[in-house]
This record gives sequence, structure tokens and C-alpha cells, in this order.
Amino acid sequence: MKKLIAGVVLGVSLTTLAHGAGDPQAGEQNAAVCAGCHGQGGQKPVMGVYPKLSGLGEKYLYDQLVAIKSGDRAIPEMTGLLDNMSEQDLQDLAAYFDSQEMIVSQASPDTIDQGAALYRGGNLASGVPACAGCHNPQGKGNAPGGYPALGGQSAEYVIKQLNAYRDGSRAAGANAAIMMDVAAKLTDAEIEAVANYVSGLN
Repeated sequence: MKKLIAGVVLGVSLTTLAHGAGDPQAGEQNAAVCAGCHGQGGQKPVMGVYPKLSGLGEKYLYDQLVAIKSGDRAIPEMTGLLDNMSEQDLQDLAAYFDSQEMIVSQASPDTIDQGAALYRGGNLASGVPACAGCHNPQGKGNAPGGYPALGGQSAEYVIKQLNAYRDGSRAAGANAAIMMDVAAKLTDAEIEAVANYVSGLN
């Protein structure tokens, strides 16, 4: 009987780990301070250069919150905001935002074909891989790998981040080296086109 109970407890524990270690309800209590910039539920930021946080992936969000709190990823607007939060608080916050639905933007038709081609097929001539390889053909990301969902993200924010990877000012995180290599091969026009495309991707 003890073995059976231990097996059930272990099974439940592994199931919990498989679905993330955060509690969205607990995270919601700490999310009020985030709404001032990122909007309610992280869905509608007050400015395009601020990211939408909804549905990005719990692992990715948690990793970014840890990097921001430690100072490895410097974001002046967030200085001090996470100082009093524990690791569990950050995990709960990540779980909360991941549980929220991404509100997809309206992409401009002007560069959508160029953006789609780059996102889905990359640029063989310059060695840019397809974004879809890590971020999913539908922009849903790869949660276990820590690659964020991009579908619906603000084009302004994506442009800002790709430029930050390209100039080396965003170098923190497990996948930063990959993104820095990719961004270094992108032209300004390609960055704008792919950012526009993902803003309307769902």
C-alpha cells in the first residue's frame, strides 16, 4: 500500500513539473504592478515597445524575470520592481502571464510577403535560418525549449529586440547566442518585415 501511495504521489509530482511549477492564481496577485506598462493580463501594453506577456511560455517568462531581477538583462523601467519577489513568486508570475490569451495585432500588408518568406524559409543567401524552426510555424513558440511564442507580439517590440540582439545589448539567457547570431545576419528591412509578419501571426 505504501508503494502504491508513493507511486501516486510521484506521478502527481511529475505531472505538476511537466505542466510548470508556477501557480497562475498566485501570480495574478503580484501582476498588478505589471499592468501599468504591459496592460491587464499582459495583453495590451501602453506602448508598442513594451512586450505583450500573455501566452509567451512559462519557462521563457520565468527565465527572463530571473535575468531581469539579477541584472543580467538590464531593463531600466523594471529596476527594483522584482527585488522583493522570491523565485516562487517569479514562477507564479510567469505561469499567470502564460495562462493569458495573446491578442493578435493587425499586420500591415505592405511587407507581409517578405516577412512570411523570412519567417518560414529564412534567407539561404545570408545564412538566416527560418524563425519557424524554433518559434513554431504558427508562432506558438517551443515552451519546453524556452523559445517564446511570437504570434501577435507587437512589431515595435520585436524590432527593438532584434536590434538589441544584433548590437549585443541583449546577451543574457540560454538562447541569446543563437538570437545574436541570427540577428547579425538580418538587414533593417528584414527585421521590419519579419516583425510586421509575426505581429499578425496566429
